Amino acid sequence: MPLDFCHPTAPHKKLKLPEWYVSNIMMDRALDAICRRVKKFDRKHDVPYLAGYSLDGKTIYIDRHMLQSFKFRGRTINTDRYLILHEEVEKTLIDQLGLHYLHAHQIATRAEQAAVRAAGITWHDYDRFMQRYVKRIGDERLTKVPKDLDLKPYRDEHDDDLLRRMLASARAGKLPKGFHAGDLLEARAHVRRHETPAARRGAAMKRAMK
Repeated sequence: MPLDFCHPTAPHKKLKLPEWYVSNIMMDRALDAICRRVKKFDRKHDVPYLAGYSLDGKTIYIDRHMLQSFKFRGRTINTDRYLILHEEVEKTLIDQLGLHYLHAHQIATRAEQAAVRAAGITWHDYDRFMQRYVKRIGDERLTKVPKDLDLKPYRDEHDDDLLRRMLASARAGKLPKGFHAGDLLEARAHVRRHETPAARRGAAMKRAMK
């Protein structure tokens, strides 16, 4: 998997460069280090919202339909490394520090932004490319979801509709063998108990159909 390793190999103390440039090199090296520590990388499944991680945090998933790169000012930008950074930071903050998903997600997004900008890429162009796939993938039928995908992000985002579609795929036998549909049921029950906007929309639709 090409991760666009591009930083100089000379020790920092020998680089007679502006401080801001050295900082960008440090960010790139930190990103390289995180990518090397990923135990397993998977691009063979459908993953809501582009990327996710396994329950044990050992596998990073990126949706199989997500392109691996885009063109920016004549450069080919590999995007996997930035998604990996986001997912690794997010999962670590949740598991090791006990942060709520939404808080961990915000910090992970800031780290992703910093890495993107340190590589000389504008966040606007990067995010525009990503959002194009988030919308398409988020709306498609989920037929090949990883059996050990951590559902906490979807539960904490209170995405009742997404959980419903994932559960429908599980019931139709379209998910990998060994997938635990009970986890989806528990997550959806949690959403409904909390009277989320998605749950209220679903209830309103049911009333309208009577």
